[in-house]
Amino acid sequence: MKEYLIQLPTLTPPKEKEPLILYLSAAEVAVGAVLMVERENIQTPIYYISKMLTGLETRYSMIEKLVLALLHATRRLRRYFSGHVIIVLTNYHLGQILSKPDVAGRMAKWAIELGGYNILYRPRPAIKGVWTLHTDGASNDDGVGAGLRLFSPDDHELTYSIRLEFRSTNNEAEYEAFLAGLQLALKMGARNLEANVDSKLVAEQVNGHYDAKGEAMALYLEQAQALISQFQTFMVNHINRSENKHADALSKLAATSFKHLAKEVRIEVLSNPSVSLKQVNIIEIGNPSWMSPIILYLQHGKLLEEKAKARKIQNKAVNYEMADDILYRKSFMGPLLRCVDKTDVQYLIREIHGGLCGIHVGPRMVVAKIMSAGYYCPGMHVDAIEILRKCTACQRHAPKMLRLKNPLVPVTSAWPFQQWGIDLVGPFPDAPGAVKFIIVVVDYFTKWVEAKALASTTAMVIRKFI
Repeated sequence: MKEYLIQLPTLTPPKEKEPLILYLSAAEVAVGAVLMVERENIQTPIYYISKMLTGLETRYSMIEKLVLALLHATRRLRRYFSGHVIIVLTNYHLGQILSKPDVAGRMAKWAIELGGYNILYRPRPAIKGVWTLHTDGASNDDGVGAGLRLFSPDDHELTYSIRLEFRSTNNEAEYEAFLAGLQLALKMGARNLEANVDSKLVAEQVNGHYDAKGEAMALYLEQAQALISQFQTFMVNHINRSENKHADALSKLAATSFKHLAKEVRIEVLSNPSVSLKQVNIIEIGNPSWMSPIILYLQHGKLLEEKAKARKIQNKAVNYEMADDILYRKSFMGPLLRCVDKTDVQYLIREIHGGLCGIHVGPRMVVAKIMSAGYYCPGMHVDAIEILRKCTACQRHAPKMLRLKNPLVPVTSAWPFQQWGIDLVGPFPDAPGAVKFIIVVVDYFTKWVEAKALASTTAMVIRKFI
């Protein structure tokens, strides 16, 4: 125990009215602060303080946690805050946020309490030898882009705008920007890197707090970890989008139009994703599908021996074309649709109908969504009907239909007593008078009903009733 105490840094008392420096830190379940004094360009600690977060405090944002750490420091170190100028070094704009007139809630209460002290907020200087990276990805109707800013330890800045010429989601665009920034930092010779991203998903997955669900996210995370392993020290932080405006502007610039800005901004175009995603359909040798004859004809000009089938393939092939050894179907006034086999289209039907974001719609809408996603297979509608009929959720939660299964057949009559309907009902248990049958006559025009109880159903009795 004595050895550990000896290794602890020595605390020093401040001089009267000497300005002090305060460093704030915030984690998922705790916040802390270090009060220091700088003498001859050497910072010496004065006091350490920390606080465990409980209940609602663990769900505070990063800004709220840092302000809470500052507030806790003022309450515990009131003597230092009352007699000294405190300089808070942070990369977050705490001073601007606390001085806003529209701040409300607990932040407003904290701002009033902190206003009684002489606190200055200044940006935190870069750590010696550490590069700083800011990345952002954007995906919209115009395109997909990524922006990144790399700062060297001597504050030299490199800015890049990257246009992604392939379809990707917002999370994939964020990962593309992050991977591009890591590759640029390695090319510039950086060995210590601090990355700031405004995507909480990317930051938490890299830090190991979130699981990478889905094949694409797992591959992107694997690629990022491979690049991170090449740095001596690495740290990734999640920041708000308001603190990443320059990288966000670069990503949106690349996602829209950049021809007129090619000389002012460094722009790179990526035609393929950074990770090699598995294809949806794989045509295995020895396992032919409906696409095999068409591919064989388009690539090698070979047809089947039967003339009828060969002519049918020739007629079908007009609507298809090959690109990078992948079969696509032409669509009217639309993009090319990637052809998939029966197994893959059944998987797409199940995912779109009842998957993670399934909407449990009818077969027509499911097929429309498959085609809008860029896939095609003949007979999709029949497969969708067959699969959707077996959906347990649809059968369990379907509305009850009050309509008759068979259509009603109306019986019309032009005038009264033109058409009659006679029915015999029984036998029933004997009633008084030994009657056990009922004869009913209905006029189809007026719906007039006549009924009589009978003891027997002989011809004489029926004729007498009529």
